[in-house]
Amino acid sequence: MTQPLTSLTPAQLKTAIADGHEIALIDVREEGLFGLGHLLLSSSAPLSRLELLIERLVPRRGARLVLIDAQGETAPIAAQRLQHAGFHNLHVLAGGTTAWVAAGYPLFDGVYVPSKAFGEVIEHTLKTPVIDVDALEQLRRDGVDHVVVDSRPWEEYRLRTIPGAINCPGAELAQRIQAIAPDPETLVVVNCGGRTRSILGAQTLIHAAIPNPVLSLKDGAQGWVLSGRKLEVGADRVAPYLPAQAPALAQARKVAQQAGVQIVDWQTVQGFVQQDSARSVFLFDVRGPQEYQASHLAGWRHAPGGQLVQSTDHYVGTLRARVVLHDPQLLRALTTAAWVQQLGLHEVFVLEQAPATAALQAGPEIQPVLPVAFGDAVWIQPSDLAALQASAQSDAVAVFDIDSSLDYRHAHIPGSWHAGRPALGALWATEPDRFKHTTLVITSADGTLAGLAAAEWHRATGRDVRALLGGTQAWQQQGLPTEAGLARAAPQQFDRWYGPWAYEGEAQLQAFRDYLSWEVDLAERIHLDGDLPIQLQAVA
Repeated sequence: MTQPLTSLTPAQLKTAIADGHEIALIDVREEGLFGLGHLLLSSSAPLSRLELLIERLVPRRGARLVLIDAQGETAPIAAQRLQHAGFHNLHVLAGGTTAWVAAGYPLFDGVYVPSKAFGEVIEHTLKTPVIDVDALEQLRRDGVDHVVVDSRPWEEYRLRTIPGAINCPGAELAQRIQAIAPDPETLVVVNCGGRTRSILGAQTLIHAAIPNPVLSLKDGAQGWVLSGRKLEVGADRVAPYLPAQAPALAQARKVAQQAGVQIVDWQTVQGFVQQDSARSVFLFDVRGPQEYQASHLAGWRHAPGGQLVQSTDHYVGTLRARVVLHDPQLLRALTTAAWVQQLGLHEVFVLEQAPATAALQAGPEIQPVLPVAFGDAVWIQPSDLAALQASAQSDAVAVFDIDSSLDYRHAHIPGSWHAGRPALGALWATEPDRFKHTTLVITSADGTLAGLAAAEWHRATGRDVRALLGGTQAWQQQGLPTEAGLARAAPQQFDRWYGPWAYEGEAQLQAFRDYLSWEVDLAERIHLDGDLPIQLQAVA
């Protein structure tokens, strides 16, 4: 039975955010609209992907959860889906973001805003030393002993990096820096795509008390391009692995405890889990993907430490939750925990040690999917769809890709249309003759989202709607052809937030300028809201 929803006025929600209790602010608009302007401490879980995202952000069914849309059109639909899945402490922001602005409260554009603002506050408050790209080039010409360390994940590094940079994701820096720069005279320059991970990485090494001089590369890879220089593509230099050293571990423990991180035993963590009906708990393994997939504690999610700090709202959607971090060698968990604790949004713990009897599992993180009321999808195999497209009856089938427009632009099933899940009905309505007697096949990256949408639209329309088994990934794995471009994409969907790297030419350069200015301005802008309780601690 559908339960009545409690509507909160903007003033009531503002009070609730500051009352000291758990609260989840979930924006159910499409990601592109979220990026144009959202509440500072809200997380994005678009209605089109709600079933895939909500349990990761709000795992506790009884958590106080506030649904936010533009002006009341989407949140009630999201609430119905969540109530069906057992969420029972649901609220909506009356009038959505429109009412929020009318009440005089600010919205924030972009994504990962709390973490991005955190980076700027760190640089401003702790005086993180920086170097610009011209000065770095001069060091190279002068033969100064230095190393450039790219603190992003391997996949981002491979796409583009500063020429000669070595990859070492942020949470790995304190553990691997000795292998990168064993000579204490070597200058270490930390870079990322823009600013945040450069600042965090450099300050992490400074807090680690390494003997080397450390600098953050101002504006990172974007600044490099804006200076007229070219980035390296396909680099494969990676920092050698080193076990955690005792001095580094002792320093990390000191920094974490000064920040307020609590180091706890296995029994304490199990107690948190047993109390999860009253208090939200997030369990994260902060190691790299290869280590995590080789073996990790059963039920623990994967959140590489540098990424957890860089995009905390992507991993934790419940404010003031308990966040427990794990790394068998402790160093990466302690380093990450110190930053997440100082962000001020959660209560952060580090698991000291797991017992030898703790259950382990291998493989990638299992993504939970919310139970829905749409029923089961009817599936079609990629080979059967390909045969149908190639037959004389090819006009009897239409394919719709509902995953990322960014991925669709890169590669999609030939002849397929792109429409985000909410836009499917509008697309079919605008082309009634084209799709009137057609079997409709929906695909997504791995088929999960397609299955949800196919069941939903079959129930709503009675049409022959099927989902592609395994999605576009299975299509490609079977060697079936793809094409690129946006020729059949529905306009103005706002399904994804297009970052500056999504553009080309002069548009990309202007996007870089705008983005870097946006990051720098965040340190002042967050004071307009007042709800981000950053608590930086000086390291003695």
